[in-house]
Amino acid sequence: MGRAPFPPTPGTPGSPAPAGGPTPTNPSAAGPGLMPGHRPSAATAPRDDRRTLVVGRGISVQGSVQDAERLVVEGTVESSMINAKELSVAPGGLFRGGVEVEDAEIAGTVDGTLTVRGHLTVASTGRLLGKATCKRLRVEDGGQITGQLEMLSDKDAASAPKSTPAA
Repeated sequence: MGRAPFPPTPGTPGSPAPAGGPTPTNPSAAGPGLMPGHRPSAATAPRDDRRTLVVGRGISVQGSVQDAERLVVEGTVESSMINAKELSVAPGGLFRGGVEVEDAEIAGTVDGTLTVRGHLTVASTGRLLGKATCKRLRVEDGGQITGQLEMLSDKDAASAPKSTPAA
């Protein structure tokens, strides 16, 4: 009928055997999910097994996000409340709403309520508007915080924090 959209890969049924190298006789020797004779390279090996949601440039997402451990915002995200382990807002990215995370790095814009139980970094291109609560804060030269900033102490990380207004 037509040709296959992709050339067959070595080691699949109906494809030529790879030249110059022995192939394992035990399919499980290649590892789970790998074809016999396939060796993972740095590009194909899993780097991070955390559940990551990446909202790319030019993409807008509205609603709730559940079960994401890491949220990377390069486009626009609008949400009432997100719980995750890590938030990263890239330059040009916009997060509107509420988010509660362990660590956050803001190089774009966050407009809303941000609660960080660990480290909050506002990069030189970052803007934080609204209310932020964090345990540790680092603002690079040029980073902006407008609104209310509350710092959590080691003792009362779960209780009511002290309030420190920010410019």
